[in-house]
Parts: sequence; C-alpha cells; structure tokens
Amino acid sequence: MLDRYFKLAENGTTVRTEVLAGITTFLTMAYIVFVNPAILADAGIDRGAAFVATCLAAAIGTAIMGLYANYPVALAPGMGLNAYFTYGVVLGMGHSWQVALGAVFVSGVLFLILSVLPIREKIINSIPTSQKFAIGAGIGLFLGLIGLKNAGIVVDNPATLVALGKLTVPTVGMAILGFFIIAVLDHRKIPGAIMISILGVTVLGILFGLSPFGGIASAPPSLAPTLLQMDISGALSLGLLTIVFAFLMVDLFDTAGTLVAVAPRAGLLEPDGKLKRLGKALVADSTATIAGAALGTSTTTSYIESAAGIRVGGRTGLTAVVVAILFVLAIFFAPLAGSIPAYATAPALIFVACVMTSSLARIDWEDITEYLPAVITAVMMPFTFSIATGIGLGFITYVVLKALTGKGKDIHPVMAAVAIIFAIKFIFV
Repeated sequence: MLDRYFKLAENGTTVRTEVLAGITTFLTMAYIVFVNPAILADAGIDRGAAFVATCLAAAIGTAIMGLYANYPVALAPGMGLNAYFTYGVVLGMGHSWQVALGAVFVSGVLFLILSVLPIREKIINSIPTSQKFAIGAGIGLFLGLIGLKNAGIVVDNPATLVALGKLTVPTVGMAILGFFIIAVLDHRKIPGAIMISILGVTVLGILFGLSPFGGIASAPPSLAPTLLQMDISGALSLGLLTIVFAFLMVDLFDTAGTLVAVAPRAGLLEPDGKLKRLGKALVADSTATIAGAALGTSTTTSYIESAAGIRVGGRTGLTAVVVAILFVLAIFFAPLAGSIPAYATAPALIFVACVMTSSLARIDWEDITEYLPAVITAVMMPFTFSIATGIGLGFITYVVLKALTGKGKDIHPVMAAVAIIFAIKFIFV
C-alpha cells in the first residue's frame, strides 16, 4: 500500500530508507520545539500552548506536504519569522500577539490564493535575484542580533546603542560553548547538531545550578490559550498591511528557496528544470501557515533541514509523514521544553544566522545597482529591528538606483508598485 501511494519503487527507495530519512530530518530540526515557544513567550503567548501549537503546526504541515504533494520536505514555524513576529510586530510596533497571529493567518490565506492561481510565479519573478538573497541574509542578521542579545554577548549601551557583554558571566560562557558544539558537530555531518547542543548545554546548566529542571515528559499542556485567538479584523487594518506583506513575501521566498535547493537531490525536477508538483507543495505550505496561525504560532514554512533526510535517501512523502508522526510524539515532552534556558537556545539562533547570511556571497558584487540595494535590505533589518522595513528600504533603493543609472528596464512593474507602496507608508503612515 505504501509503495503504491508514495511510489517508492518508482522513486528508487524503500520503506526502511524513508523511515531513516524521516528520523534524520526530525533530529536536525527538532530544536524548533524548544526555540519557537521561547521566542513566542516573549510576545506574551503562553509557553505551554506555544509548545503544543509548534508541534501540531509542524506535524500538520509536514503531513500535508507528504500526503498531498508527496515531497520529502518537512515544515515547522520558521526561524526569523518567529523573531519578526515577537520582536518586530509585538514588542517593536506594539501590536497584540492576537493581531500578529491574525496577520500570519491573512498572509497564509493570500499565499494559498497565490498558490492556486498562476500569480505566484509572477511575484517570485518580479523580485530581482539579488533582493531574494538579501532578504534571506537580512533575516539571518536579524536573527543573529536576537541570539547575541539572548546570550548576553551583546547588550544595550546608551552611548553606542550596543556593546559587548561580560563574557565571564557563566550563562554567557555556556552560550558560547553551545555555539562551538553546534559548529563542530555540523562540520562532522552529525545529524541533530543543534538539538544535541541545546540539550547538552541545558544539562550542564542544570548540573551547575544555573537553571532549574522541570522534568522530561507529561501530559500535553492546554492549547486553549492560543487556539483560534487570532485577531483577523485587526490584522486587516491599513497599518498592518505591510506586516502581512512581509510575512507573505518571506514565506513565499523561503519556501521557494528551500524547494529549489532540495529538488535536484530528491529527484523532483522535470526534464525542463521545473519542479514536479510545485503547485501542490506550495498549497501544502500555505495551508500549514493557516493551520499554524489558528493553533497559535507564527508562520509555518518549509525547512532546509529537510536536505539532511534527503541526503540519506528520502525521496517521497513517506519521509515527511514519519517526521510528522515524530512531531506529534514530541508533544508529550513539554516539561523538557520548559526547562530549556535562553542561553541554550541562543547559540541555535546565532548558528542559523551564520548559515542564512552566507547567501550574500551569491550577489553580483560587480554591479553597484545590484549589491548596494541588497546591502541596504540586509543591513536595515537588524538595525531597524524590522524585516518589513528592511525589505521596503531595499526595494525603494533598488528602484531609485536603477532608474537614476539608466537601467529602468531591469525594474519589474510589480517591483516598482511595491516600492511606491512602501515609500507612501514611510512618508505618510
């Protein structure tokens, strides 16, 4: 039955290989069940409910991706997007977490509409390649700043805005240790490097009396504090349209980038280079975002960590189904998630930031009309503590610079329209 449904033989794989691939993928991305609730808790969301919402959103999204699109790709609340949700929209702009969830829900609905219609290709194609790379790098820098702050490595300073924290503080030392553990394990291609570091540093912190231990397993916490709590009407107000746009664009590009990256090795490319069943994969991703917002978590998106499972042979949706089952089982480990301190998760943020920022290397550094707007996009995200602001300023710079240098033909009409909308917002709103 499994062979017929997932076409295992046709894809040159077996049930054993797919199960092993699913376990491998889960181990590489399981850190999200610890990190995401910690970030969302800073926005005022009940941490236990956020933990359950994270596990369920990941399980639902990944199951849909496997059963509907037959892709060996796993989904979970996205890193960077969760930080923007908490530190940008809620704490930075002063909106309630219910309104922020509403914005995520609306962006998911729009993404679903774009996935069903052929509009999605036009939007993706309208954004220049340099800006796509810059958005990923900028989110990485934004995430890195948050990780450094949570670790205590970077602190606020009234004279210089930021300064180096005291590296002799035990928790700071633990964070630094965690970062190097991740780096070394990842270099050695050991699955679950981030999760191993988080758990290892947590254990050391508990043994040294730096943080309390709340247990390992128990009945799942209640989802009631976050279930269907999104404020959709508040999210549809004029002031939040750019926030919805930011969630939508980042999710769209993040998903597209992940699918394009894993497609060749997973055998998901058609002879003409197009992705097989791309429409179904995008529908699965957008549906996961809608479900996640309803449950109480930030944008759910495809994870590049899926490449780990694909590397060991995962080729079909059965890999994703295995990951989904493991996320459901993870719900029973809420006490362990509650025992994870900030200094244990901060290294994960910093490491992911380093990986994401590497996309800057793919920008054309010989063309100032390409790299200058890209740098503005990437740099302004952490400096303004807003992904949306970074995207807006980068788009405006790109359009203006291209127009002033006689390269107006490089400006897509959609890109120009978006830049104008951002300009109006910055000036009048």
